[in-house]
Amino acid sequence: MRFTAISWTKHFRGGWPTALRRLAEPASGLLRGSAMDKGAAGRMAVTTFAIRVGGAGLAYLSQIVLARLLGAHDYGIYSVAWTFLIILGAMMCGGFSSSVSRFIPQYLQKNDLDGLRGFLRVSRQVAVVLATLAAVVGIALVFLLRTEIDSGYVQPLIVVLIALPFFSFGQVQDGIARSFDWPSLAMAPTYIWRPLVILSLIVLAAFAGWQTDALTATLAVVLATLLVALYQHFHLHTRLAEKIPSGPRRTELKYWLAVSMPMVLVEGTLQLITSADVIMVSFFHDPDEVAVYFAASKTLALVHFVYFAVRAASAHRFSGYLQNDDREGLATYMRQATQWTFWPSVAAGAGLLLVAPLLLRMFGSEFASGYPLIALLMIGVLARASIGPADALLTMTGHQKSCAAIYSATFLLNIVLNLILIPLLGLAGAAIATSCAILFEATALALTAKRKLDITTFVLLPLISTIRDRPDAP
Repeated sequence: MRFTAISWTKHFRGGWPTALRRLAEPASGLLRGSAMDKGAAGRMAVTTFAIRVGGAGLAYLSQIVLARLLGAHDYGIYSVAWTFLIILGAMMCGGFSSSVSRFIPQYLQKNDLDGLRGFLRVSRQVAVVLATLAAVVGIALVFLLRTEIDSGYVQPLIVVLIALPFFSFGQVQDGIARSFDWPSLAMAPTYIWRPLVILSLIVLAAFAGWQTDALTATLAVVLATLLVALYQHFHLHTRLAEKIPSGPRRTELKYWLAVSMPMVLVEGTLQLITSADVIMVSFFHDPDEVAVYFAASKTLALVHFVYFAVRAASAHRFSGYLQNDDREGLATYMRQATQWTFWPSVAAGAGLLLVAPLLLRMFGSEFASGYPLIALLMIGVLARASIGPADALLTMTGHQKSCAAIYSATFLLNIVLNLILIPLLGLAGAAIATSCAILFEATALALTAKRKLDITTFVLLPLISTIRDRPDAP
């Protein structure tokens, strides 16, 4: 399933019916499972895409309803509280939400069930302990600094931090389910059930006559996060019991932490790069303008989900190729993953730019000014998509420290650019700063993957090479 400039031209000979059939052949080949790994990967990817598409639509609908129910001011406060939760939730997993995709295939490959049982238990315990400590410290800091923080943010921030242990616990459970090729159990709780429960609780509160404000919304987040984490835990426990017989557990905490902790920087800074602009905007602008920026970034998530879906479906595959010492297969799979990240992202991005004005007006008339922000942020999204899941490739092949260093540098660049550009250009400055930082990130990841693994991740290079190597090329 290698796409080149020539192959794309061939696809469209014979009209659209023939083109569509030929374009579908690679995906149908994966679904038929012509090769064991490709079949599993294909089913994982297609299911992941289906859930992420549905989840993106549901999440977007929930944001529209929230903006309408809360009003721009409280929606802006809620968006900052939610952003803090997802950033801290990614960091307080201790890196285990990512390292599960490396350790589980490793233990399964070696049939080391003692180590696997120990890892499955300890990974979730570490996430809960770290997140609980972070929640306690965070609540204490918000309380101590309450006089320095806009009064509207204080209570929602304190309440949303209560959800942190359940959020991080769910993140690790997502990774475990992905590593066993259970995409529905990995994705549906996070991208379908949680936003659906949050939305349902807030709508019920509105019908009950309760005040629908940022505090009510964050209370709904806490309850929904708890319920969904427990639901996922019950089903994951049942499936693991069927697959892994009970027995002794071996704990290698020092080894697991040595691999996982650098991944904290990878996952944490990835979330910071993606979400820090919302926090930075709240330092310079009032909640109403934060709401506009958050709505624009959430609209763009309708494109960004493609990258995250492929990344989620691919991470443990990279580890599997490494365990089998299949370098050629690793490089081929990476090229496929990049193609399936970039071209759908381009198509989704083009469609989004056409309908974004209408989508933004659904939030409220004051949100229409967010359209230029979508165009500016789109540059960064497509830059990230152009190298596919290169960060997952590096992380799963033992180069997590290099990946962490790149993300740390990207985050620092993002902060500096935001501090410079937001005062000068307002909300547009935040969007430009974020896109520039992601351009740097994509370039650094692509160069590192080439240097460390001799794998080309930039989507256009194979196309350029194919055209250059054609016999009739000038």
